[in-house]
Amino acid sequence: MSLVLDPAAQDLLFREARTANTFTDEPVTEEQVQAIYDLVKYGPTAFNQSPLRITLVRSPEARERLVKHMAEGNRAKTATAPLVAILSADNEFHEELPALFPAFPQAKDAFFAERPVREGSAVMNAALQAGYFIVGVRAAGLAAGPMTGLDFEGVRKEFLDDDHTPLMVVNIGRPGPDAWYPRSPRLAYEDVVTTV
Repeated sequence: MSLVLDPAAQDLLFREARTANTFTDEPVTEEQVQAIYDLVKYGPTAFNQSPLRITLVRSPEARERLVKHMAEGNRAKTATAPLVAILSADNEFHEELPALFPAFPQAKDAFFAERPVREGSAVMNAALQAGYFIVGVRAAGLAAGPMTGLDFEGVRKEFLDDDHTPLMVVNIGRPGPDAWYPRSPRLAYEDVVTTV
């Protein structure tokens, strides 16, 4: 059985898509980011909790504040990308559940009254949404450079608050010269999938 999605779209989203390490200076517009969000917001999360929050770093001052929290090998990439997004999990996502999950508005208190439970669920579901976001960036014809080499606590203090857990930084733009490292190997199907 083959996939229903057009092979060109499969290539754009997965097979030919790569993590970009350099970018051109072509700007990423607010309209492009809105279009990405308007697509990926439909990706599933538990109870439709949608805990991902996106902080766009556009100003030179904010960029400078972020770069100092990146690992040494990631600083130049983040300093030169046209747009940088800090992806975080909102640990107070449950406040939106009555509107986001109207089939069972009591889920807010029935399942997520305790902060540790919320934090675990927020991180897991926001990580799902981060994957959707990266694929959405690719669907917009842009390249994404997701990175976790950073001082998470420093980024949280600099840009977020105690109710948000930073997950990653994503550099976004059109790929520049020598943007790609050689593709790393992937595991074979039989090494990943087990039937019981």
